Amino acid sequence: MNITQRRNIFRRRAESSAYRMFFWVILILGGIWLIRSVQQGDVKPLFLPTPTPTRFAQSYAFEGDALFTAGKLEDSFAADGTRLPGAITVYKEAARVDPTNAQVWAKLSRIQTYSTAQLIKRPDILVHLDEAIASAEKALEVNPDNSYAHAVYAFALNWKASYVADERERQTLLTKSEQEAVRALQLDNASALALAFYAEVLVDQQKWTQAQQYIEQALERDSSLMDVHRVNAVVLESLGEYALAIEAYDRAIAITPNLTFLYLRAGAGYRRLAFESPNEQIQRELYEKSLEYFAQTARINQQLGVQDPGPYLSIARTYSQMGEFFIAIRNVQKAIEFEPANAVLYGELGVLYHKNRNYETGILALECAVRGCTAEQSCPARGDCGPNDTAADVVGLPLSANTVYYYDVYASELAALSTPKKSHCDEALAVAAEIEASEYDNDPNIAADMGVVRIFCALDSGENTGVNVNATATP
Repeated sequence: MNITQRRNIFRRRAESSAYRMFFWVILILGGIWLIRSVQQGDVKPLFLPTPTPTRFAQSYAFEGDALFTAGKLEDSFAADGTRLPGAITVYKEAARVDPTNAQVWAKLSRIQTYSTAQLIKRPDILVHLDEAIASAEKALEVNPDNSYAHAVYAFALNWKASYVADERERQTLLTKSEQEAVRALQLDNASALALAFYAEVLVDQQKWTQAQQYIEQALERDSSLMDVHRVNAVVLESLGEYALAIEAYDRAIAITPNLTFLYLRAGAGYRRLAFESPNEQIQRELYEKSLEYFAQTARINQQLGVQDPGPYLSIARTYSQMGEFFIAIRNVQKAIEFEPANAVLYGELGVLYHKNRNYETGILALECAVRGCTAEQSCPARGDCGPNDTAADVVGLPLSANTVYYYDVYASELAALSTPKKSHCDEALAVAAEIEASEYDNDPNIAADMGVVRIFCALDSGENTGVNVNATATP
């Protein structure tokens, strides 16, 4: 007999669990908090792209090294006006990302120092060198025992010494530079860079034999460095070995083919050889070789979008030595297109006008260089503004070893062209008085020129004195 089991008619209600209810309450509250956080921006939704990718300092350093090798030290602009960062800007970013990296600060200092080779105006050069020194000091603050940082510090100090007018300050910088180079070698006596920079310091201290010994050691340690070959060229120049110096510059160029200042130095070497050559045919060939290097510099700058007047100024000086003053004038005018407010360029232009016997325009250009001129005056001073020229106010240059020749020619031309109807003697005598009150009057050529200025201006009549204007201002 089968008896079916009896079932309950009604189901029994499941008993609630306190733990389960607590879990649901927490989950609901968490959801509310998450929704409000997303709305307020405190919590970002998943899978959103990162606003700016994070880069390491080493990544910037690699880019900076590549830009330096490519010759892009300063920022430039693309055809559409976009700003393209140079090696200095990229290394500054690397230092911002990792301010405790001594190597990054030191490499920034090295590039900042080399960037001054592409500048002409002394104030701009000193500003860049001060920045380079500050970067090197920051590297040593981070790591006082970094040999590379000490070597680069010596490099920056030494280059600044070359642009300091005060002899006491110059010697102080050279002494400090030597101390830093020695310290770099104490920390790493195998450092080719430290040996090279120490050799360069020794050249500026006129210790040529020691400099040669140290640069030879640097070449033995590491001949793959541009810096080593560059300093080797500097040492050879100091010894009068200009042909060998050019070969050293060529080796440096082979390592970094877009650093334009290397071409400028090599080109200047060919110009020096040409000037000293007694053979006219060889002299002409050397001048042409010099012009090839300067033209290559201009082409590289054009490719990189760098507006540097330096190559055109070097071309002008070469043509001037060749006696082709008209072509030289055109190249200085081209240089002024890039820097229309650069008083040095007006000084060079004025001297060339003087040599080309265009004395009236020469006075206008030299006035801009010595006294400064307004934007309206700057165009006639450069032989009128062309379609690519920009009128600009020009601040005159103070009297110094680098500018005394502009003062000399300016005073001489003013006095020589002065007549009773149109006298320039007040200005000529004022400039002569400045020169005579300075140390530069000790130069016999300059002293003789100032004597001629006073003779011209002492004459009361407007008759021809018989003195040839071109005989004044000894070149």
